[in-house]
Amino acid sequence: MKNNVGYIKRIEGGVIDVQFTESKPCIKGKLIIKTDEEKDIVLEVQDYISEDTVRCLAISSTQGLFRGAEVLDTGEEISFPVGDELLGRMVNIFGEPIDNKEAPQTKERRSIHQKPVPVKDLSTKEEIFITGIKAIDILSPLEKGGKGGLFGGAGCGKTVLITEMINNMFKLYNGVSLFCGVGERCREGEELYREMADSGVLDKTAMIFGQMNEPPGVRSRVAHSALTLAEHFRDDKKQNVLLMIDNIFRFVQAGSEVSALMNRIPSRVGYQSSLAQELASLQERICSTKDASITSIQAVYVPADDFTDPSAAQTFAYLSSSIVLSRSMAAQGLYPAIDPLNSSSKMLSRAIVGERHYNIAKQVKKTLSEYEDLKDIIAMLGFEELSEADKETVLKARQLQRFLTQPFFTTKHFTGKDGRSVSLEDGLDGCERILNGEFLGVSEQKFYMIGSLEELDLEEK
Repeated sequence: MKNNVGYIKRIEGGVIDVQFTESKPCIKGKLIIKTDEEKDIVLEVQDYISEDTVRCLAISSTQGLFRGAEVLDTGEEISFPVGDELLGRMVNIFGEPIDNKEAPQTKERRSIHQKPVPVKDLSTKEEIFITGIKAIDILSPLEKGGKGGLFGGAGCGKTVLITEMINNMFKLYNGVSLFCGVGERCREGEELYREMADSGVLDKTAMIFGQMNEPPGVRSRVAHSALTLAEHFRDDKKQNVLLMIDNIFRFVQAGSEVSALMNRIPSRVGYQSSLAQELASLQERICSTKDASITSIQAVYVPADDFTDPSAAQTFAYLSSSIVLSRSMAAQGLYPAIDPLNSSSKMLSRAIVGERHYNIAKQVKKTLSEYEDLKDIIAMLGFEELSEADKETVLKARQLQRFLTQPFFTTKHFTGKDGRSVSLEDGLDGCERILNGEFLGVSEQKFYMIGSLEELDLEEK
């Protein structure tokens, strides 16, 4: 079959108009431009703008392009390699290595644009995904096969929390972890790679990066590449997958840049008018089937800590649990800086977690909420002016706040403390004993950065 060849008619930044003399390529079709460099330039068809011309988005650097350059229609969509060979590797949107090793030799490649699982094949079972992190498992448990969001501004600890969950995945589940860096800094990717290698979990992790310095076309498609690999492990290998996306806001931001390049009319706050559709095309592919599941945890940067921002509001609609990070808690050194009052989970119901877990979680939130209300009185009049009942509430709340902190395995080189993974039962038992007033005479600092209460008991002795 003769290749369909076109020629560049117009170049404007990352947007290239290509004229074809025979048939036009399909939307989302992959076009390539041969260059003198080692790699070809890849374009993806976005729009038809006339009978013989298509508007394309560059998925790689456009350096060296010129009008009249020959463009080849491959007749297929952008694809990504799938297979166990990707485990332990760091690759880009095309599955090409960026870890200075040989290219992974996989047997199969798949289009990154896959259809969601049909409704009849979805799993309806509701089950908690245990992370080993007290503040999450007790107060805002994640759904196995669901989507959890990490909301917080810059510097609140989203990436650290994600790396800790990857580390704990191998101790609690016999599954595969995928890390998708959307708009990641090169430094963060390199540090994460070394941490995974040092902790011995790299061989069960695949890392796919579309870095911050790459064109918006790469950043808007890299999450689809990672999801294609996740679907392979779920559907073909029948393995549970933990898919980390850091940061989903960069995915939205890349779509906004693409929309601006395409001269499309912007919507509210300057976001693209197709924001809802673009998020849906990604999120609807993340689900559980009857054989295995993809559990996704997505870091969500919140611009200016404004939760009404369209990017944050649209993302909320897909999440079964929302973990909100608090800047004030981070400033106090309470890590993980999870805000227990603003974080929520649809899994926290009697029917799913059971009566005991539900009641303890509600009581913890009630105690912390009452403490927030008493803070103003303490600031104006002092702690001694409170009633005995209020004093007891404050002491319990401060102990709970510190008990919900936890040393992480992935931060040992910063803190010097060995990490802790705490079982749900140990976490619930600790909160219950604090709520019952068992430790009212114990200094609140003794609850700081411990795992279960067994460590506290040892100190007391």
